[in-house]
Amino acid sequence: MKSIFKLIFLLILLINFSIGEEKFGSIVGKVVDAITQQPIPGANVIIIGTDYGTVTDLDGKFLIDKIPVNIYQIRASSIGYKAEIKTDIMVMTSRPVQVDFQLNESPIELEQVVVTNEIFTRNPYELTSITNFNYEEIRRFPGGFEDVIRAVSVLPGVAQADAGRNDLIVRGGAPSENLYLIDGYVAQNINHFGTQGATGGPLSYINLDFVKESFFSTGGFSVNYGDKLSSVLSINLREGRNDRLGGKLTISATQFGLNIEGPISNKSSFFFSARRSYLDFIFKSAGFSFVPEYYDVISKVDYNINAYNSISFLFVGAFDYVRFFNKDSESRYKNSRALGSDQIQYLTGLSYKYFFNKGFLKFSLNRNFADFNTSQRDSILNPIFLNDSREGENVLKSELVYKLTKKSEFSLGTEIKSIKFNYDIRIPQFVTSFGDTLTLNKNDRSRFHKIGFYLQYGGYYFNKLRITLGTRYDYFDALTNKSVFSPRFGLSYQLLQNTFINLSSGVYYQSPSYIWLTGNEKNKNLKHIRANHIIFGFEQLLREDINLKLEYFNKFYQNYPASELRPYLVLSNTGAGFSGADDNFSSFGLEPLVSQGKGNSNGIELSIQKKSSDIPHFGLLSVTYSKTKFSALDGISRIGSYDQSWIINLSGGYIFNERWQATIKFRYSTGKPYTPFNPDGTQSIANYNTKRLPPNHSVDLRIDRRWFFEKWVLITYLDVQNIYNRKNVNFIRWDPRNKKVDDAQSIGIIPSIGISAEL
Repeated sequence: MKSIFKLIFLLILLINFSIGEEKFGSIVGKVVDAITQQPIPGANVIIIGTDYGTVTDLDGKFLIDKIPVNIYQIRASSIGYKAEIKTDIMVMTSRPVQVDFQLNESPIELEQVVVTNEIFTRNPYELTSITNFNYEEIRRFPGGFEDVIRAVSVLPGVAQADAGRNDLIVRGGAPSENLYLIDGYVAQNINHFGTQGATGGPLSYINLDFVKESFFSTGGFSVNYGDKLSSVLSINLREGRNDRLGGKLTISATQFGLNIEGPISNKSSFFFSARRSYLDFIFKSAGFSFVPEYYDVISKVDYNINAYNSISFLFVGAFDYVRFFNKDSESRYKNSRALGSDQIQYLTGLSYKYFFNKGFLKFSLNRNFADFNTSQRDSILNPIFLNDSREGENVLKSELVYKLTKKSEFSLGTEIKSIKFNYDIRIPQFVTSFGDTLTLNKNDRSRFHKIGFYLQYGGYYFNKLRITLGTRYDYFDALTNKSVFSPRFGLSYQLLQNTFINLSSGVYYQSPSYIWLTGNEKNKNLKHIRANHIIFGFEQLLREDINLKLEYFNKFYQNYPASELRPYLVLSNTGAGFSGADDNFSSFGLEPLVSQGKGNSNGIELSIQKKSSDIPHFGLLSVTYSKTKFSALDGISRIGSYDQSWIINLSGGYIFNERWQATIKFRYSTGKPYTPFNPDGTQSIANYNTKRLPPNHSVDLRIDRRWFFEKWVLITYLDVQNIYNRKNVNFIRWDPRNKKVDDAQSIGIIPSIGISAEL
């Protein structure tokens, strides 16, 4: 026994000695022109507040080595360009940190250039309603499970249908209206157990460890992005490390995983990650009547042939399963209230990029595939809903960016999609809570095609005015109005040195979800859904690390699919949750539909963001006031199902040192509308969305601790969601066994820990 204590004491001494030694890491990266992606040789790259720095080589690359472990700000600058500062750069011993810069050329003549630092960089194409996130800002987000979608939920204009899910409601739009891109490839959904025909789910399957940065637009986005109405989330992945082979082991509140990355040659690198949930072990030991289980894989290979040519390959896959244990009547009753969904989703893509003196040309080929095996049964195991679906897309894209002059450029792009879906769906007979009867026995094997094309011009005028003009053409041969044009316009005027007035306006189209075309042959006569955006904004840099934004938005909807069977139902009010019997299977759109739904969403947003700087704290305050209304076939204008008049988010944190930091988040939102139940368990159309749930609010807390060793890092965290145990009501439903209304409340306080070792 004494020898064991001696050994433990010796290990503690060795760890303390190792931790006490000063540790070092390195930063690698590249500096390029934001428009042309051309490397900028001779750019200065410095670590603010230190003597560390370097200049980029002929390929725009740089390396800063032997840097003491800490959190830094990195500044890149070059003559004729606006400087850029990257914050929250965590230098660690385990691997070089990759930091890339895209510098905007200054529109002012060379002799007049006054280069200033910019922490809040401005996207030359997205002039309104855009926010950038880096890896560290997403990772430390409290209550976010290191999920990029959870991180954007605190932004102005973003509501959540349910705090436990990633069903984003952006400026009143349905969850089906959000566009996700991974390294430029369109992904139909990036969530485990995703809602078919929409974009939500409980948890993202993108491994944050490989996310370099992301940007999120809540409206007014440019013509580069089509076939969605409300938002764009673009996730850019980093390359695998190129110094040596490395890896990471992780265990978190919901899953465990393994990462491997390293060089293939002196011009190529890779990364690979596989993760598995252990919720099935927890649910089974806790005696649940059903068990969810999921896996995900992500892998990428980058080959930089030379300074002018590069190739990249990407694979992302998610595999989700639900097992039901109907051992007794109680289990069968509980399971009858859940929609079970086994899913396989994957995206695979290959891209080639060619750089020339004034721009670049990119070609990509990718495939999206989703397999849904969804079912729900009653308490005696008779089927209510059976769905065996497969959806596949083969996509060929091209993009050209060409710089006309120092102050102007144009871009164009094309997209061709070959679509195939197979649906086998049965609803024997289901009576909705409104008294409507749904029946369906459908086998659909269809092939369609989509074509997209866009042109865009951007330029600076009078050194203070930035203008973007573009138009987009989309074609879908399954619809009545097969072809649509989307003109869009944006401007940003520099009123004072740190004050900007921003405006964007445009037409946006989205084709109906594929499953909506299946329920009835008439549904193939649907039109593209249309939304007109108008956004006016004011932006003020209060100091280098604090930015204020105020925006007004207005969206006008037309041609939204509306039910002929249920004249009160417009599909803009669907798409959240698991979409089972409690939702009357509305999200699937499996009934005769016509393009006669209309709506409007408008509001005002305020955000104040503080970035980490020489003052080691950070934070974001966002306040949104909005109103959303839609009308279905009956023409009655009703409050939208996801309308939340007030949304307030306040999040922030403090960096104590390179080892410790803490973050906290408060969220308040007006309760969602709902339709009350009658004493017999039915719902009345006359009372559709006339009541509201109680307000929703909670506080989440996260504390991080890093342990640095010679060649590896141990990262631990404690994350506590809903620390004051608020029982928020997510929705209400009828309990047929007890003949009463059931409030579906949140779990309450949820503590969790995470541990990862990066080698």
